[in-house]
Amino acid sequence: MEKSHQFDNRKVSDLIPYINNARTHSDVQVKQIASSIQEFGFTNPILIDEENGIIAGHGRLLAAELLNIETVPVYILKGLTPVQKKAYVLADNQLALNAGWDEELLAMEIEFLQEADFDIDLLGFDEDFLSFMDSPEQDETESNGRVGSLTERFLISPFSVFNSRIGWWQDRKRAWIELGIQSELGRDDKLSITSLTTNQYTEKNQIEKKLGRKLTIDEYKNEHCTLSKLATTSIFDPVLAEICYEWFCPQGGHIVDPFAGGSVRGVVASRVNRSYSGNDLRAEQVEANRLQAEDICIEPKPQWTIGDSVEIESLIKTKADMIFSCPPYADLEKYSDDVRDLSNMDYHSFIDAYRQIIKACFRMLKDNRFAVFVVGEVRDKKGNYRNFVSDTISAFIDAGFNYYNEAILVNVVGSLPIRVGKQFSQSRKLGKTHQNILVFVKGDGKKAAQACGDVEIHMDEEEAEN
Repeated sequence: MEKSHQFDNRKVSDLIPYINNARTHSDVQVKQIASSIQEFGFTNPILIDEENGIIAGHGRLLAAELLNIETVPVYILKGLTPVQKKAYVLADNQLALNAGWDEELLAMEIEFLQEADFDIDLLGFDEDFLSFMDSPEQDETESNGRVGSLTERFLISPFSVFNSRIGWWQDRKRAWIELGIQSELGRDDKLSITSLTTNQYTEKNQIEKKLGRKLTIDEYKNEHCTLSKLATTSIFDPVLAEICYEWFCPQGGHIVDPFAGGSVRGVVASRVNRSYSGNDLRAEQVEANRLQAEDICIEPKPQWTIGDSVEIESLIKTKADMIFSCPPYADLEKYSDDVRDLSNMDYHSFIDAYRQIIKACFRMLKDNRFAVFVVGEVRDKKGNYRNFVSDTISAFIDAGFNYYNEAILVNVVGSLPIRVGKQFSQSRKLGKTHQNILVFVKGDGKKAAQACGDVEIHMDEEEAEN
């Protein structure tokens, strides 16, 4: 018999479920289908025969009943034999199960939806699967007999991309900050990031409509914002500091930071059993850091000195087991009015002073030890990149270091989607969402790794909450 099919609408009460349907639908799944229908509409018709008997779509029927939908779209399959109907009921369900996932692409798509604050529960994945996508288990056994996933052993998999957008990373960052870290203290107002997260921009626009007037960002944040302010101030990522310390500094080792800035790197060092000496040019910043350290740090407590890091060898006398820092990105931000401040210099003078500091760090670092700088590209006044990442690499190599590792830190997008559209249309400048993690070694890399010993994870999220 020739087969012809057609679309139509039918009352839910007229549809007849297949009595021998072998596919089961739990209450949880039916609710998920119902939520999907509410979000996207009834996009997938129920397949029926000429007598309103359901061939495929039993879950959609149950969801329609749950939502009290009276009429649903159907697709009438005409001309199927009874045998073909039975076969199609099974094939429709099993063929979908035979498909797989490209896990990397799937993770990217889910991550995009999370950043857009889309309710990923509507996708139908269970929590265990989503947790696996955040930190996939990869069992390995090494010659030392240790067994376990890479994430269990090293906090994250030791690959060359660090994704700080995933839920696990953001939860751990929040746990660190809830210890009492306020790295933005000691800064001038001009050093606070004035942009908002995407959600905050949305809320700000809604409030402005109600008020009938525009709000300044400060007015919104201080008087109207009800959303998390986690991403509204510029602080160094404590999770990144934790990872770098655990991977590249011996237990109980001494970290020297020539561009200390806020308190984060010192606080994290204390909590993971490393001593820390940071230097900063601004006395008000150092004073704010010291006050925080008194409240939330354990022994060994971090130390900060005040002065020009060109003279860091006279300010910090103890040899370093690790050099770790995030230098100023040329004149991207102005940190003070001090003429010695690198951010006040033209780029040529900046690089000259920067290279002197890196040479001093080489002399301060013990043999067979690591140095890690977190850097990003910056543009000149014409909008062209200055090649700061490469200038940093050259400075370290010329100082005597070996260039050992390079990784990309993928940052939270925040308000970038709002800002980048106009920027890209006018100039074709890409929105920057990453930084470079540059790892150097003084001496032999294998000996430096031996000196670091096993990675030991100190703080879990439960500890941070207590």
